[in-house]
Amino acid sequence: MSDNLVISIDAMGGDNSPRVVIEGLAVAAKKNPDVRFLLFGDEAKVLPILNTYPSLKKVCEIRHCNEVVRNDDKPSQVIRNRNTSMYMAIDAVRKGEAKAIVSAGNTGALMAISKLTLKTIQKIHRPAIVSIMPHQNGKYVMLDLGANTECDALNLAEFALMGNILAKHALGLEHPRVALLNIGAEEMKGKEEIRHAAQIIKNSHMDINFIGYVEPHDIPNGVADVIVADGFTGNIALKSIEGTARLILRLIKNSVKKSFLAKIGLPFMLGVGLSLKKTMDPRLYNGAMFVGLNGLSVKSHGGTDALGYSVAVDNALKLVRQDFVSTIKNELENVDLDLLSQEIIYDSY
Repeated sequence: MSDNLVISIDAMGGDNSPRVVIEGLAVAAKKNPDVRFLLFGDEAKVLPILNTYPSLKKVCEIRHCNEVVRNDDKPSQVIRNRNTSMYMAIDAVRKGEAKAIVSAGNTGALMAISKLTLKTIQKIHRPAIVSIMPHQNGKYVMLDLGANTECDALNLAEFALMGNILAKHALGLEHPRVALLNIGAEEMKGKEEIRHAAQIIKNSHMDINFIGYVEPHDIPNGVADVIVADGFTGNIALKSIEGTARLILRLIKNSVKKSFLAKIGLPFMLGVGLSLKKTMDPRLYNGAMFVGLNGLSVKSHGGTDALGYSVAVDNALKLVRQDFVSTIKNELENVDLDLLSQEIIYDSY
């Protein structure tokens, strides 16, 4: 596999593994004929399913693992076990056998093992979970989504830097608009660490198009391309947005069922309905990335289907091809965030 782009796969991670994992890889492989896959999992369970996809089987290698990380396992427990499919899949990236790892397994475990095994990029204090979401004018990047429940100003500034780089590569934006999630747009609003983070970003010479603060209700309006928050706030915001999206789809569906006129007009609205469903389909935004590590680790939703899993793999491939990890390292070379943070905090007293 040394002559090909190789992706490491935790074949046992997720609610419906390994079936959905294999089905998703079959979809991804058709679109990416230059890619090969290292599958880590129970060969007795993986191979029978893989045999039903002859074309996919040709580009896969199975590495047998006896043990699996369960959804209820604590990160402190799993990091000691190097025989699980998740650990071995991540370790393949560390060894240079693969360019990225994709798993639909336990999020906390994936984050802990990824951080322990791949290590944090020099100058980055904490990695973050980042995802790409839709707004009314396109898409935006949001981080952190749960890796760090509490963050200081320096952490938030680092997230802004990494989110800015990701938006350039994943969204194709030359100057992404970066904003800090806050309870108001005024300069003095919010917690002290948010205000200090704004100062660090403004004075860091990081070539970031920083537009200030954004309130949660403005996120879907497309006012920013990168939304930065601590993991606790970001996770709550993300789940609120996802829940609201599902509510809207249910309300529209229920309203159509109750209205005779709506049912008559439904064929004329079919195109609009399909477009709306596609825009709000969570499967098309599957694949949260752990950024700030010396390797690429991608988390798929545990309950996704084949299409959703293939999107997670596609996201990993896109960032690998654009050498995302090296790009972050290069942009950090001339930035001394620690010094700027010390200066700003000193000036604030």
